[in-house]
Amino acid sequence: MFADRAKIIIRSGKGGDGHVSFRRELFVPDGGPDGGDGGRGGDVIFEVDEGLNTLVDFRYKRKFSAKDGEPGGKRRCHGADGADIVLKVPPGTVIKEAESGQVIADMSGDNKRQIILKGGRGGNGNMHYATSTMQAPKYAQPGQEARELEVQLELKVIADVGLVGFPNVGKSTFLARVTNARPKIANYHFTTLSPNLGVVDLDGAGFVIADIPGLIEGASEGVGLGHEFLRHIERTKVMIHIVDASSVEGRDPVDDILKINAELAAYNEELARRPQVIAANKTDAVYTEEGDQDPVQRLKDTFEPQGIRVFPMSAVTGKGVKELLYYVQSMLKELPDEVTVFEQEYDPELHFVNPNLPFTVEKSAEEEHTYIVEGPRIEKMLGYTNLESEKGFRFFQEFLKENGILQQLEDLGIQEGDTVRMYGLSFDYYK
Repeated sequence: MFADRAKIIIRSGKGGDGHVSFRRELFVPDGGPDGGDGGRGGDVIFEVDEGLNTLVDFRYKRKFSAKDGEPGGKRRCHGADGADIVLKVPPGTVIKEAESGQVIADMSGDNKRQIILKGGRGGNGNMHYATSTMQAPKYAQPGQEARELEVQLELKVIADVGLVGFPNVGKSTFLARVTNARPKIANYHFTTLSPNLGVVDLDGAGFVIADIPGLIEGASEGVGLGHEFLRHIERTKVMIHIVDASSVEGRDPVDDILKINAELAAYNEELARRPQVIAANKTDAVYTEEGDQDPVQRLKDTFEPQGIRVFPMSAVTGKGVKELLYYVQSMLKELPDEVTVFEQEYDPELHFVNPNLPFTVEKSAEEEHTYIVEGPRIEKMLGYTNLESEKGFRFFQEFLKENGILQQLEDLGIQEGDTVRMYGLSFDYYK
């Protein structure tokens, strides 16, 4: 089964919590702190597997998680790091942030392995907080939270040349003749449902060619296979437009080319500007009566003045095929030898750089000179901070300042001596 899209949820590992403990040894009545650090959470890593050509493995499982770090232990024992999770994808897979559609990473070219979500940092044990004035700290740092992200995986075929054209114009027959690919061929009026790749070998040199799912009008708006078709030609350097020069099904080959280019431009104008060549197929079935215009000549008169060469050929008999292939090879030699790689637009590290949970700062409606600060991050900070110690209280004050809470209190008009309430605790405000 071919699958070129999948939406999954990835989660990195949470960092292990630091530990609070003290040495307890015979004849050492006042042992110092010896709580160990928590382990690092596992990363989410994407890795290219050259043997894969589909994203079907991600269709039946939606959530992938790295392991959490272990908490620290007594006697300065460091918690074990959480195991990374490595997700194998085919070359050409683009990873996007699901909601915005922005590119996180393109697993193409030299990019074979990339960390997408980093695991949480392990928390420090209480052994780090001992000072000359605070020799028995009773608090430790919690591990950094796990990071979770919904991503869209899209497979964009990596090929030098893309075959484009309306259904049933002979693309699959052409590919089967010129490459080692063996696509299913029949007189279908719909389309090939997945890209067929093959390698063209010309005197020891060659290029990769792809029969892309057939195009229909409205594809740029998502009609039919729509974007599923257009997505796969974004990397190709040259496009071969195959048209039915015989018009056995009543199609106008000139009109077909114009419609294809219109769809390309509507989806991405840069695509319509890529080098093109026209393969006027089924010339063995062309029958003209006296006075009729030669359809191949009509194609040449229309498009060759625009710099687009037209090659009459027959994919069935092979006539004219070599001339077309050698011309395409010469076009490729003049183009840069590099794979189109999509630039990063969304950096998860920047998104999670300050993952503050929300909080509220407001003036009490019931008590004068009283202000209330609430929010899950505040509650969590109070849960692991020892406010009875000088260092712990100073640490908490820095937290309030760094997160803009003190500034918000001042903006609300707080005065010295006013009361600040936080989850059952009350503080007098002084600058």
